[in-house]
Order: sequence, then C-alpha cells, then structure tokens
Amino acid sequence: MGYKSLTTRRIAIRNLLHKPFRTACLVIAAAIVAFTLFSGAVLTASLRNGIDRMIQRFGADLMVVPSGYSEKASALLLRGEPQVFYFNQALVQNIAQVDGIKQLSPQFYLTSLEDECCSLPVQLIGFDPQTDFVVQPWIAEVMHDGIKDGEMVVGSEITVQKSGALKFFNHDYPVAAKLRKAASGLDTSIFMTMNTLRDLVDAAHKEGYIFIADREPEGAISSILVRLDKDSNITKVSRLIKDENPGVDVIASSRMFQGITESLTALTAYAKGFSAVLWILAVVVLGAVFSGSINERKKEFAVIRVLGATREKLAAIVLQEAALTGLTGGLIGTALAALVVFPFSTFISLRLQLPYIQPRGLELLWITVVSLVLSFIVGPLASIYSAVKISRAETYYTMREGE
Repeated sequence: MGYKSLTTRRIAIRNLLHKPFRTACLVIAAAIVAFTLFSGAVLTASLRNGIDRMIQRFGADLMVVPSGYSEKASALLLRGEPQVFYFNQALVQNIAQVDGIKQLSPQFYLTSLEDECCSLPVQLIGFDPQTDFVVQPWIAEVMHDGIKDGEMVVGSEITVQKSGALKFFNHDYPVAAKLRKAASGLDTSIFMTMNTLRDLVDAAHKEGYIFIADREPEGAISSILVRLDKDSNITKVSRLIKDENPGVDVIASSRMFQGITESLTALTAYAKGFSAVLWILAVVVLGAVFSGSINERKKEFAVIRVLGATREKLAAIVLQEAALTGLTGGLIGTALAALVVFPFSTFISLRLQLPYIQPRGLELLWITVVSLVLSFIVGPLASIYSAVKISRAETYYTMREGE
C-alpha cells in the first residue's frame, strides 16, 4: 500500500473538504465578487462599444430637419421610433451654399403600415447614392457591388422572409443584404435608393394610399445630412444654416450623443464604484472570517507544527486554502455571470434604452482574465494577517491553552 506525501496543497484541500459549510461560505463570497466584477465589466464595455459604433455609423456632423422635429429625428436615430416629417427638397441647394460645408446628402423617411399590405411596420429610409456618405460605407461592409434600384438592405434587427423579399403596399421587394449591427435605431430600419422609394410611393398611390409627403408639390425630403470641412466651426455653420433657411432645425451630432455619453459615463462610474466597494468589503469580511477560523484552529496548526511543519509551511497552508476558495469562487461567479449577461443581452439593451454591443475576442478575454484575477486575490489578501499570526504562534502555549 502506497502513501502520499503530505504536501501543503494536499493539507489545504483536506482542510477545506473537512469543513464544507465554512468552505462554501468563503467560495460564495468570492463568487459574488467575481459575478459583480465580470457582469459590471461586460455591461460597461457593451455600452461603450455601443456608443462608439453609433457615433461611427452616423457619420455626419449635422442633421437638418424641419423646424420642431429635432426630438422626433433623434428618436428615429437613437431608438428606431418610426417618424415622418418633410420639407422642400429645394433646401438642398440653398444649404449647399453655406460656407464650411464639405458634403451634404438628403434622406427621405416613410413608414410602412401594420396591415396586410406590408410585411411589417417599419421605418423606410431612402438615400441618394450620388451624394450619400453615411449609408453606402455601411452597406459596403456586407456587399461590394452596392445596392441597386429596386433592392432593399435591412438593419440587423429586421427579420427577412424565406423568399428573400419583403412586401410593402402590396408589392414585393428583394432584400439584397442585412447590415451589421449599428447599436442604434437604424438597426430596425430598411434602406433603399431614392429611386426605389419613389417607385414604392408611386406603386402605393396606384393602390390608393396617400402620404403626408404628397403635400410638397415640388418634391419632399425628410432630412439633410451634412459633413463639414475639417476646420469649420460646428456652432457657426449651424447658425448660418438656420439664419439663411428659416423653418429648419439643425442637430449637431455631438450634442445629440452628449446625453447618451453622459448617461454612459455616470453608469460606468457607478458600476466601477460599486465593484470597488464590494471588492474591499469582500476582503474585510473574508479577513474577519479567516481570522476567526484560524483562531478556532490554533491547536490543529499546533499539532501540525509538532509533527515537523515549519512556520512558513503553516502560513502557506492558510494562504493556499484562501487561494483555492478564491479560485473556485472566481470560476463559479464568472460562469454564472456569463450565463446571465450573454443570453439576456437583448433584454438588458431594451431595459437600458442605450446602445449595446457586447465585447468579443480579445476584449472579452481581457475582461474575463482581470475579473478572475481580482476575485482570486481576494482570498490570499484577506488571509495574510491570519497566515502571519498563525506562523508566529508559540506551539507550547497554544497546546496548553484552556488547561
């Protein structure tokens, strides 16, 4: 019959298994820390990715809309709430004369109906391929040939029928591609060239449908997206556009996203602060638990000392017990957080009403490693005092205590 050497790790494991309730409490404490750190880090990273992607996708410095429709335009872009508003397309030429403008491109917004005539109620957006600098770079990520007249491309949240087409006002239109996630209201929109949208409107007219845009006899558009010269002042150009074109509102993209950025900053600070407080609290609580536990086990360690263990070995046993509980709790807490955060990402995004794109690849690996390390070191850090204390205890007096 063979005998296994009584190593520090084996003693630590036996001690933990011998006291399952105490061990479970320590593991749960470490798991709570890991759960909070991992879920908080994934949440803040997802929101940061979302706002970055949304700003990148928008691509314009200014958005010109009819006066009084700034809020509706923001609701369309940020939350995907279907909207319609129009002004005369002649404004494109007027605004193009304003100093400091590099590019501008009109868009036309139409909403489909929740009726048998349409596959789904959704925002339809028409753009001019000759001047567009916002939608086409996005489309180029998924189709190199670009969108053709008569085709549609859909946002990442739109479900396409098996036929590969969508019906609007009793006419079917082929879907050429599905766009990558933009983390904005554009994910629930459908895009097409201005020619396709005009054909759609003409076809709908023949079916007896009437639109608000029909009130503009010289042609209507919904918005004008503006890109400024590099050295242009956004405030100055915005004021010039409004002064020279009464009846329009000018939305600066930086101001439109400012509220979301501020919300994200506040939420991130709250998550980091809460995680830091919980981590410190875990160190303090586990330190008290280890101190009480080691105090109860003084005679147990004295016996090990009598059997030949050095003072360093006693300290190592305590630290290894703490390290094992920290590692186990860290793995359990991280796994539980992943089971909660990832499957419910859509629900979390809807509840927060903020752009949300989960981290992937190296970013996710980095978050996982940092969360595990921080939750792992909680145990050893909390047990340092107890380890030093037990290593300095005098064996003789410890064994005589209570006599």
